[in-house]
Amino acid sequence: MCGFFGVIGSDQPACHEIYEALVCLQHRGQDAAGIVTHDERFHLKKGNGLVRDVFRMKNMERLTGNAGIGQVRYPTFGGSTNEDAQPFVVNYPYGIAMAHNGNVTNGEEVQDWLSTQKRTILHSSCDVELILFTLAVELSEIGGLEPDHDSIFKAIANVFDRVKGAYSVSALISRFGMVAFRDPNGIRPMVMGYRDNEDGSRSWACASENIPLEIQGYKGIENVNAGEAIIFVPGEEPVRKQLVDRPHNPCIFEHVYFARPDSVLDDVSVYESRRQLGRNLGERWKKLGHHVDVVIPVPDSACTAASTMASTIGVEYREGLVKNRYIGRTFIMPGQGARTSGVRRKLNAIRSEFEGKDVLLVDDSVVRGTTSKQIVELARSAGARKVYFASCSPPVQFPCVYGVDMSTRSELIARDKSEQQIAEAIGADAMVYQTVDGLREALQTAGSNLNYCAACFDGKYPTPDVTSETLEAIETCRLDEQQKISESHTAETTG
Repeated sequence: MCGFFGVIGSDQPACHEIYEALVCLQHRGQDAAGIVTHDERFHLKKGNGLVRDVFRMKNMERLTGNAGIGQVRYPTFGGSTNEDAQPFVVNYPYGIAMAHNGNVTNGEEVQDWLSTQKRTILHSSCDVELILFTLAVELSEIGGLEPDHDSIFKAIANVFDRVKGAYSVSALISRFGMVAFRDPNGIRPMVMGYRDNEDGSRSWACASENIPLEIQGYKGIENVNAGEAIIFVPGEEPVRKQLVDRPHNPCIFEHVYFARPDSVLDDVSVYESRRQLGRNLGERWKKLGHHVDVVIPVPDSACTAASTMASTIGVEYREGLVKNRYIGRTFIMPGQGARTSGVRRKLNAIRSEFEGKDVLLVDDSVVRGTTSKQIVELARSAGARKVYFASCSPPVQFPCVYGVDMSTRSELIARDKSEQQIAEAIGADAMVYQTVDGLREALQTAGSNLNYCAACFDGKYPTPDVTSETLEAIETCRLDEQQKISESHTAETTG
């Protein structure tokens, strides 16, 4: 999962605006960050680490221009080297810079096709290069000496036809403008908006979530639709075109975990959907008949649902786990070893909230179970008499191939275990999950009528190219990457 922000026509250096946006989107990726700007040419700075660590004043001073794109990343497909950080730039046919959020599912097929194009040499294992080079090749074939609206729309339509998976994309075309497009199923979120400049002009921006736009004074914020492409040229109104018309299947896990609670995704409040998740989970918990003295959330993304769950079952809500705000999100750390070491540094228990009590811990999800097990151990060491565990999402039984780091099914604790077996595995007295129906009902109650992608819960992938062979190939790739990370970590600690 990643986050991006693109802007054109800004009345200030675009790099300042992009930096602020990436800080707002840091929750979507902590592995790498990058910014590219454009005046007469592209200016690029990217690297591994948090936004605050990658960029220094000397970097910002050379990122000139009033148009640019920024991205924060955590790896799903590809590695974790500086070469895999986004954005990427290609010099032909006109000069294109690109960043995205998502995952290409037919990567080998696209690579094979690109290998037949003599002008394409991939420089990384990051799948945004597949989209970037495909767009560049298509534009070189149909764009003529200079790009125009028709040629750009035709090229993006060909990208949709050739590149499968989930991707929301922002790209700058040198000396032309900015384009934005969202895959035909609209799996990854994307919004756009405008801001009136002091000179009467307008700047336009697009982003993975609405918050960086709101914070920086953008108005008219609306969705980029599934299968839609938009062209932004300075001094002109955006030109929008629906290139593919398919059912919209946004990712339901965005509402469970990834998005900020103050975000609105596809016109649905993340905060309201999480409140309803807690109510639905509370109704399921009441049927189990267990006694608890207190409901305690695992901060932060479970807090909203835990509060409404506590209200539903008539038990006091207490914040008994304290989070170190300077530790990143452990779910999106690359490699299990990094996740394991990060959990205990991140959380500590307030002993008085646990000691001698029957405690219900509420988390947004239980994917691998390693984090949950450590949290249960933490609760018991703080004196809890009984520890129960509740997940706001259903059991994750299938790998996500659309940009969430759960590519190896062997890691998923729920793939072959019942709720009771999972409780035993994490050391809890009992375990309760949200149901898939309860998850969908929560989104409907919050105001959505969309058919969300819930493939990680029900195995129903909305793109037809995802087969058992696809899943096997992605799992093999991910296992190879984890082996490399493990070997690198071993070399660092023993060298």
